[in-house]
Amino acid sequence: MTTSISDLFAHNRAWAAQMEAERPGFFTSLVQQQTPKYMWIGCSDSRVPANQITGLEPGEVFVHRNVANVVVHSDLNALSTIQFAVERLKVKHVMVVGHYGCSGVRAALEGARIGLADNWLRHIQDVRDRHRNLLDVIAEDQRCDALVELNVVEQIINVAQSTVLQDAWLRGQDVTLHGWVYGINDGLLKDLKMGLTGNDGIEMIYRAALADIGQRQR
Repeated sequence: MTTSISDLFAHNRAWAAQMEAERPGFFTSLVQQQTPKYMWIGCSDSRVPANQITGLEPGEVFVHRNVANVVVHSDLNALSTIQFAVERLKVKHVMVVGHYGCSGVRAALEGARIGLADNWLRHIQDVRDRHRNLLDVIAEDQRCDALVELNVVEQIINVAQSTVLQDAWLRGQDVTLHGWVYGINDGLLKDLKMGLTGNDGIEMIYRAALADIGQRQR
């Protein structure tokens, strides 16, 4: 169905009217404050809406999205957003969420040339190269899904090693990292068992997650 810009405004007015009719004072309550317990770091893919997937209301999840849910230490956009969530909003949980069928991950896996985005996808190619031995023994039609999972695992480690999380844990702040993957084909989230609450046990959890990916994808 073709939708125009004017249709978007019409849909917005209808939605706002419906929300206010069904839940009087809904927007007034949103204005008061933003106190989310969760931060979602996900892919920009339009098929992966954080609120709808988790059943959370507006105001309950703080969201950062980019191509293929990458977190690198030179990306001040991502790090600033994480810092705001952790230090200002005091979120309790930070989730890095990939999704199966990610076109950014597939492009990195295949070494496709896109243009400027190649520099961004290089980070995922680094993940691909780091785990080449694991990927090579996985059936070709399952390698993209495996790389999606590996990418999430590596980005969780990047978040954990950031100064934001290191400082938060050092001062005893209660914040947990999680690595998930969303299935577009069934709408379900998969927990990759990357729950980190501090520096203790990171290497063991990381190795266990890699071993689990290798076993499941074979």
